[in-house]
Amino acid sequence: MAHIDYFFATFSPYTYLAGERLEKIAAKYGATITYKPLDLMGLFDRTGGIRPAARHPSRMEYRMQELKRWAKHLEMPMNFAPTGYPPNPAPAAYAIIAAQKAKAETGAGDLGGLCHAITRAVWAEERDIADDDVLRGALESYGFDPKLVTTGLFDGAVTYERNLEEAVERGVFGAPFYILRETDERFWGQDRLDLLADALDELARADT
Repeated sequence: MAHIDYFFATFSPYTYLAGERLEKIAAKYGATITYKPLDLMGLFDRTGGIRPAARHPSRMEYRMQELKRWAKHLEMPMNFAPTGYPPNPAPAAYAIIAAQKAKAETGAGDLGGLCHAITRAVWAEERDIADDDVLRGALESYGFDPKLVTTGLFDGAVTYERNLEEAVERGVFGAPFYILRETDERFWGQDRLDLLADALDELARADT
């Protein structure tokens, strides 16, 4: 069974635009996913990236054009200047990490739906993903115990730091970023999901 390591940031606009396409692709090919939310600004600092606030205006203008093009192409609602952006991404990441651990133990909950709900809260719903009530609501809506917001804090913080270290070691430099574990093929950006699907298809045909 193929496996995808999925590195992402809870406040990333391109992670939002990825939607739940990864989950649909994985389901088609019987692949499993490990969700690895990380500190994207820390990743930029470690891998030669530039934080948005320090980028040249021409780069930021192009980024905005791209976001508008992709939102229209994917027919996804998007507020291109959300209030309070950027939010503190860590609490949402901790909640996702705790939910993933709970799902591994019980089998219950929709982890992909939870991740998308959190990014959607930023980019389409004007909600603060650092707010415990927002996270509790998302957890409960997707089949997880809302108490994970508090009970998962310690494990979440430790794993969040570990995810950043792993990302740097494995060649990750942006988000969303997908690594096909069997081949170490790396795919950066939601616009590479079709190529990830092609790689999974090749693996599936090689196994037949």
